[in-house]
Formats: sequence, C-alpha cells, structure tokens
Amino acid sequence: MSSPGTDPDRGDVDALLERAREERRTFEAPADPDDRALAYLREGLWPVLERYIEVRSNGERLSQAEHDALERALNAWLELYARCYGVEIKAAFAVREAAELFVDTHNVRDTAQLLTHVPARR
Repeated sequence: MSSPGTDPDRGDVDALLERAREERRTFEAPADPDDRALAYLREGLWPVLERYIEVRSNGERLSQAEHDALERALNAWLELYARCYGVEIKAAFAVREAAELFVDTHNVRDTAQLLTHVPARR
C-alpha cells in the first residue's frame, strides 16, 4: 500500500532503474549478444514503454518525477542493450520518442535498434 501522495507505479519504475544499474555494475560481455540484448529489452525496456503508453493511452499525465524516472530507466536499459554488442553509448532519448517508435514498429528490438543504431543495419 502506498502512502498518501505517493504514486504506486513510481516504485515499479524506480525498481526497473535500480535493476538496470545493478546489471551495469555486474555486466560481463555475453557469449550470445542477441540473447542477452533481447532479455534486456523484454525485462527492462518493454516495461518502461508499456508504462508510458498505458498512461498516455488512458489520457492520464505522468508526474514530472515519474516521467524523469521513466527516461532514466529507458536510457539505462538502452545503454545495456548496446553494451551487449560491444558498443558504449551515452543514451539520452526521450521516452515519448521511444514510445512513438514502438507504436510505429510494434517491435521492441526494432525500437532499440532504430534509437541506438546498434547493431548496424545489414
């Protein structure tokens, strides 16, 4: 149960961000970059996008704190995704931009690739 004035979903976003930070601290290059990258997208990036899209679809507004937390989490997971392929990036993407790409592509992997350009398109 949340305390008065506390957004219950904010805790979920903060947990996603903390998990991304822990993954970064313990990161080791994966034997199979595609599998690890997909896991990061499925377990980290997708929940961020899902939360943003859900709120916006319901006509709600995010508090500035939750919006900022979503963007920090989004960028942390995209940085981890790129690291799977041996690429270090400093992600600074807007959650709205990422969500719009997802709505256009209907694919979280395509969304990550289009934002980060990792891996390079063939």
